[in-house]
Amino acid sequence: MRQVKIATWNINSVRMRRLIVERLLNETAPDVLFLQETKCQDAQFPTADFRKLGYEHFALNGGRGGYHGVGIVSRLPLGDIRVHEFCEKAGDPRHISAVIGEGSSAFRVHNFYVPAGGDEPDASINPKFEHKLRFLDEMKDFLPTASDGVPDVVVGDLNVAPYEHDVWSHKALLKIVSHTPIECEKLEAVRAAVGYVDVARHFVPADEKLYSWWSYRAKDWRAADKGRRLDHIWVHPDMVSRVRDFRILKDARDWERPSDHAPVMVGIDV
Repeated sequence: MRQVKIATWNINSVRMRRLIVERLLNETAPDVLFLQETKCQDAQFPTADFRKLGYEHFALNGGRGGYHGVGIVSRLPLGDIRVHEFCEKAGDPRHISAVIGEGSSAFRVHNFYVPAGGDEPDASINPKFEHKLRFLDEMKDFLPTASDGVPDVVVGDLNVAPYEHDVWSHKALLKIVSHTPIECEKLEAVRAAVGYVDVARHFVPADEKLYSWWSYRAKDWRAADKGRRLDHIWVHPDMVSRVRDFRILKDARDWERPSDHAPVMVGIDV
């Protein structure tokens, strides 16, 4: 038995932050890296640079306009690559999936970049928030039959911090987009539709603060530590016993020209 190490990271422009992606690949050596908010079309993705580091396999959904975007960078072959369109928004690249491994050890990973939702948590006046809620509803309907019976994993920037200790202040953020009750309820409904296990809270007690995102607006983000846990890894219940070594690489938030998100990593026995 060996372990496949996977990581998810909202990189906030893969071309602008290519060097810290390379640093992550060199220092932590994930077998597969799932990126969100790549902000480039597929032809612009820096595949040649990552190939030099031993990552030969790619699955990309950059859309046409260079906005949003998701991608997979892998040392392992990627099987049956699929893209799903949500909310009838053509060219809105927010999902890509692929099968990793073979035979009884194979599993599908769905990589998501859920809409952020804007600033006003009222769908009647904020189209971005309405889009986010619709997207979560469609995720709930999509995922139960999206993997053809293969155990699956959901990763990505889901843009919701669902639990009380996933934010720096539950009370202060109840009316702030990413932690409003309706978003938390809808994300929980997505998770419950398949019974996915939230890997972070499988390893870290629910009453312990845990974040993966810190705003650029804080002059000293580490001292303020006003974070949110927006980046998630969920596993199919049949896979829980195979999951190892969960961690959030908080120090990456201090790297040169950082993303405001930190990478999240786990190992999966195959």
